[in-house]
Amino acid sequence: MSQDRWRKSTRSQGTANSNCVEVRVSPWRKSTRSQGTANSDCVEARTAGTGFQVRDSKLGDGSPIFDLKTADFTALLQQADL
Repeated sequence: MSQDRWRKSTRSQGTANSNCVEVRVSPWRKSTRSQGTANSDCVEARTAGTGFQVRDSKLGDGSPIFDLKTADFTALLQQADL
């Protein structure tokens, strides 16, 4: 089962006509290498459009989000795995 969720514009909330286009948002994922360790802060990633988005897990929703093309994200993963 997908963990994607749907988001609707806040402008459509509480109005008589709250029909609106919704957008599916992929969940943030963290490396399995960072789970269960004393310092589990990590970069989180999710799919977005034709690429990926990354953010700092320590900051959560307050983190800046960086959009990366698939090739750039792949290169980042290759460098991180050294």
